[in-house]
Amino acid sequence: MAQRYGGKYSPDGQQRGPGDPQAVQPMGAMRHALESRVKWVTIAASPFLLGAFGQTPTGLVTDLAAFGTMALAGWLTREGLQAQAAYEARRVAKRPAFPRKLFGSVLTGLGLAVGAAEPGAYADGALIGMAGAALHWLSFGPDPMRDKGMEGVDSFQQDRVARMVGEGQRYLDGMKEAVLRTGDRRLESRVSMFEATVHDLFRQVEQNPEDLSAARRYMGVYLMGARDATVKFVDVYSQTRDARTREDYEALLADLETNFAARTGAFLDGSRTDLDIEIQVLRDRLAREGVDSPERAATALESQDAVTMDELLRARDKAETKS
Repeated sequence: MAQRYGGKYSPDGQQRGPGDPQAVQPMGAMRHALESRVKWVTIAASPFLLGAFGQTPTGLVTDLAAFGTMALAGWLTREGLQAQAAYEARRVAKRPAFPRKLFGSVLTGLGLAVGAAEPGAYADGALIGMAGAALHWLSFGPDPMRDKGMEGVDSFQQDRVARMVGEGQRYLDGMKEAVLRTGDRRLESRVSMFEATVHDLFRQVEQNPEDLSAARRYMGVYLMGARDATVKFVDVYSQTRDARTREDYEALLADLETNFAARTGAFLDGSRTDLDIEIQVLRDRLAREGVDSPERAATALESQDAVTMDELLRARDKAETKS
C-alpha cells in the first residue's frame, strides 16, 4: 500500500525546535549484528527445494523435508538473535526460556543430514549434518544461558515486573499496528517516539522492581487507554483525514509522553536520594568505627614544609594529635 511521505519540507511539515518533543528521533527496533546472516541458511537449503521435483516420491518428500527443516532452523535462529539483542540491551534481564539458536543449530544439522543421506551412505549424511550444526553454532554463537543483573533481586517481584512489561508492550504493539493503517509515516514516527519514552520507564522498573506499584497504572491502564484511543483515531482519520482530529491525537501523545517522562524522572530522583542516604549512613558508621574518610586522610598527609618522607609522617602525626 502506498504511504504518504511526511518530512520537514512536506506541505504539512512544521518547523520544530530542539525543545519540541516531536523533534526527537525515534529509536529503531533492536537488531542483532548477525541477523543479516540468517538469510544464508535458507539460501543454502534452496537446492533441496529446487531439486525435489522430478524425483521419485521418496526423494521428493526427503528433499522437501530437508528444506522445511532448514527453513525452520533459520526462523528459530532469527528469533534467537532478536531475543539476544533484547537481552543485551537491558541491564537486568532473564535468560531466554527457550534456547532458539541452539535448536536452530540442531535443526540445521538435521536438515543437512536428511538431504544428504543416500542409501548405503547414511554415515556420510550424518557427518555432513554434524559439520553443518557445528558451523551454524560457530556462526551465530550460543544463547544467553544465565540471568543478568538479577543478584539480590526477588524472583517473584521480577516475574511481576516481566508480566507488566509484557502487557505494556502488547498495548504498544497494538498502537503501532493500528497506526500503520493510516499509511502516514509521520504518525508512525510519532508513535515510535512515544514508545521510546515508555521503554525508558520499562527499563527503570526492571532495574528497580520496588517501583512497580507506583508505575502499575502507567504500564497498564494508561497504555491500554492510549491503545484504545489510537484505534478509534485511526478509524476516524482513515475516513475523514481531518486535520483537527490529527492535532488532538498528537496532543494526546504529547501529554502522555510528558507524564511518562516525568514519572521516570521521579523514579530516578528517588534512586539518587536513596544512594545519598546509603553513602551518608556508611560514612557515619565508618566515623563511629574510627576510620578516617579519604578526604580527611588526604588533608592529613598534606604539608607545605615537608621535604622528606619522615617530615611528612611527622606532620601527619602532629595533625592527628591536634584532632
